[in-house]
Amino acid sequence: MKPVIALVGRPNVGKSTLFNRCTKTRDAIVADFAGLTRDRHYGDGRMGKREYIVIDTGGFEPTAETGIIKEMAKQTRQAVAEADAVIFVVDVRAGLSAQDHDIASYLRTTGKKVLLAVNKAEGMRDAPALAEFYELGMGEPIPVSAAHGQGIRSLIELALEGFEEAEDEDETPEADRPIRLAVAGRPNVGKSTLINAWLGEERLVAFDMPGTTRDAISVPFERDGRKFELIDTAGLRRKGKVFQAIEKFSVVKTLQAIADAHVVLLLIDATQGVSDQDAHIAGYVLESGRAVVIAINKWDAIDSYQRQMLERSIEARLSFLKFAPMVNISALKRQGLGPLWKALGEAHASAFKKMSTPVLTRLVQDAVQHQQPQRVGAFRPKLRYAHQGGMNPPIVVVHGNSLEHVSESYKRYLEGRIRAHFGLVGTPMRIEMRSGDNPFDRD
Repeated sequence: MKPVIALVGRPNVGKSTLFNRCTKTRDAIVADFAGLTRDRHYGDGRMGKREYIVIDTGGFEPTAETGIIKEMAKQTRQAVAEADAVIFVVDVRAGLSAQDHDIASYLRTTGKKVLLAVNKAEGMRDAPALAEFYELGMGEPIPVSAAHGQGIRSLIELALEGFEEAEDEDETPEADRPIRLAVAGRPNVGKSTLINAWLGEERLVAFDMPGTTRDAISVPFERDGRKFELIDTAGLRRKGKVFQAIEKFSVVKTLQAIADAHVVLLLIDATQGVSDQDAHIAGYVLESGRAVVIAINKWDAIDSYQRQMLERSIEARLSFLKFAPMVNISALKRQGLGPLWKALGEAHASAFKKMSTPVLTRLVQDAVQHQQPQRVGAFRPKLRYAHQGGMNPPIVVVHGNSLEHVSESYKRYLEGRIRAHFGLVGTPMRIEMRSGDNPFDRD
């Protein structure tokens, strides 16, 4: 088992910068903005042959009793409970604060191994400013600079002391790699609530305030023996409403998460209907070529008339996602989650469906016999054979002559026949036409 290290401290002391340094990634958003991280965020780190898991947490206020600060504190306590070692991060430039004392008092009650990391201490190894942190009673302060990488290796080595070195594991086979599932949608449609319902715990901060999630948070999950990586994304607003630089970073992280996912779950709020922004997000998912399932959340909160209007709105605004299955759910009441998992599984299987060349060629030839492509001038396109050119999304490459004249409507016709034969649902499909000589044609 890999040791787990939790990063804890008050807001804006550099925990996310340290997380990125430990994991050698840029997975956590970093900015000079207090309270940016709100959920706990997991990442894998390696020190030589030693592997470990590091948890980034939001700014910790142990005495918070209301609002989102209380929810963030709950996340931090859970991270500490899961950790084998805790790195308590303080800011040497800001000095010691009453909140640091509160955090130290809490950590002493946990019985966990705690290291005191004094961040932003570049060039201050022997500075008198370090002395005041002895007041916390957490042992010797360790000066580090997360931004510059100074002292990080020594800090991690101290955190890993006393834990057995994990044996080298073989590379994970493709079939055993987790399915990356990104949950996308507008702010406050219930993305974090849905993931918490799946996990059976309050793993992510769910709060009745748009924009609670600011980073793309990845959570490991297993269902029926299949491993998943659930990605809770920040809600995407219209560009005109993205005022803060923090939100702009969040948009970038969300778009990256969609592009890197195997399947995207587009969550729509039944009480608000389908907005232009829902259509924009759906368009980006389609452009990325990701498999997609549409989930209508809060379905139980609307009456029959509103349901009819919602269905018409979906037909009008999301007509380009006709291939995507649609499931009605209630994340808060945990309704409809079984059918939703079934739809997600079918979408993933369709995105990675293997289609043999002989079968594709026969399907194309049968389609041509049933309906030939339209003649353009003196030329009629001749479709000779087809093969699969890629997966996620499935790509079918058709070879023949004069194929540059094949219309988009005829490509949709071919797509429909291929979809029907292979049972493809929930995934976009691309058909590429390549003109040239058929190497198998000896006429």
